[in-house]
Amino acid sequence: MGFHFQAAFFAFKGSLKPRYNPHLFHPPPTTMFPKLDRIWQIPAVYFILLTALALATPLTFAPYYQFWLMPLLFGGLVRLIELKPHRAVRSAYWFGFIGYTAQFWWIHTALHGIAKLPEYFALPLTLLLPAFLGLYPALAFWLYRHFRLPRSIGLGIGLPVLWTLTEFARERLLTGFGWGALGYSQIADNSPLAGFAPIGGIHLVTFATALVGTWLVLLVNSRAAKPRIAAAIGIASLLLSGCLLRTIAFTQPTGRPTTVALAQGNIEQRLKFAQNQLLPTYQRYLGQVASTRAQIVILPETALPVFLQNTPSDILQDFAQTARRNGSSLAVGVPMFTPDSENYLNAIVNLTNYTAQTQPETLPIYAKNHLVPFGEYKPLKPFTQFLYNAMNMPLGDFQQGGAAQAPFSMANQKVAFNICYEDGFGDELIASARQATLLANASNMAWYGDSNAMWQQLQQSQTRALELGRYMIRATNTGATAIVSPQGSIVKQATPNTATVLEGSVQGMAGETPFMQLGGSLPLIGLLAAIAGWLKWRFRQPENEQSEFEHS
Repeated sequence: MGFHFQAAFFAFKGSLKPRYNPHLFHPPPTTMFPKLDRIWQIPAVYFILLTALALATPLTFAPYYQFWLMPLLFGGLVRLIELKPHRAVRSAYWFGFIGYTAQFWWIHTALHGIAKLPEYFALPLTLLLPAFLGLYPALAFWLYRHFRLPRSIGLGIGLPVLWTLTEFARERLLTGFGWGALGYSQIADNSPLAGFAPIGGIHLVTFATALVGTWLVLLVNSRAAKPRIAAAIGIASLLLSGCLLRTIAFTQPTGRPTTVALAQGNIEQRLKFAQNQLLPTYQRYLGQVASTRAQIVILPETALPVFLQNTPSDILQDFAQTARRNGSSLAVGVPMFTPDSENYLNAIVNLTNYTAQTQPETLPIYAKNHLVPFGEYKPLKPFTQFLYNAMNMPLGDFQQGGAAQAPFSMANQKVAFNICYEDGFGDELIASARQATLLANASNMAWYGDSNAMWQQLQQSQTRALELGRYMIRATNTGATAIVSPQGSIVKQATPNTATVLEGSVQGMAGETPFMQLGGSLPLIGLLAAIAGWLKWRFRQPENEQSEFEHS
């Protein structure tokens, strides 16, 4: 009886000790820094590190352009998840949610600061987009776990492939939102990986960035020499290839250089559509047109805030005549009704040849095709109409302008326009760019105040210039008004939040980049999807087998 009692007592005493968990108390067998890994596995430390990595992601994008940091942050995320593989999906989601919240906090500026939406609506709605976007990193790691790949192959190719595919899905689903993709962090003057943009577009840059990040993990956290050497060679090859690609001009100059003037009116958003401010707005922009003798003059999105058909003819004539007297071709942003007068467009209108006898509907126009959900059209109106009613902003259902719209003939250039949000979608600009010698973006970023939104959009314009091998000129209301070279460099930039005219010279370009010749991102995405499918088939395992991922 005493023996049994003693045995039971020691069994009970033993049960009070923490159970052995190899993932929690011991680093993976591949680690070179076991003490550091043990510290990182402490729950509080793990959470702080994961959050800090996410909060640091805005530093990699414009206006900071710390491109070198993103592979380190991505590699840090991968390594943390390796240390706690059972939390892979949750950790990836948290990283995405916090990172996207930090990057896109300007949504709150638009909703609360500009649209005057009450805070109890504005704050949850600000977090709604990051909460949704966080699903894509989570999906990438969920797929990675279920692929059950050997560590070297999983990190070496599998995870970068899956991450790129999920970011492509993020750019396309529900009209798409590609801001904050890994690749955009590399669009900077001294970034080698930006050299891949003319080859395969932003998604190839994303893939290359993810590769560098995961290969850094293999380089630093592999005991065996073979994966470390392979990772080092891979990183060096990617960086060298990118540097070489940046020296290649895929398009060629055509015609003579052209002088351009980009008007930045700096009209406050709260005043932009006020009736008592219409005349001061017209006077400011007319004065800016009169101040320059550039061959091409561009006014930003909705510079003329009244519908084209309702704008007095004498005002339109004043703008056109002033430009002609100075030898300028003039394009202005203005909303307009469709020919049936039942719908409306967010448009750029070529006023160069306008006279008092001209019917507005006959003017050359570019109408925005990729509309902003909840801003330019209203999804789920039965459920969200009360929010529109609560906001002090003119929201409505604009109509799409259509794909492959013809460029404007302005001076000696063929100018392909895009409006605001559209410069985030490189594939959609190819058809017009093929017909053009020059790209132009017209935007109104006053919705987002003095936030990083304008700079993040400028970085996207830099990407489009690289992908399409042409100058991109940007006329914006508050910033960032700029001239971007075909190499993606900012040639000249206006001071934001000031009323000014940015003048400069651009060179028309002809020819096609490899990205244009491929027709966009789909060939790359198809190849990556095929690689993912092959990896899944090649390394298929019975369900009862644990993947190497869970042990490393």
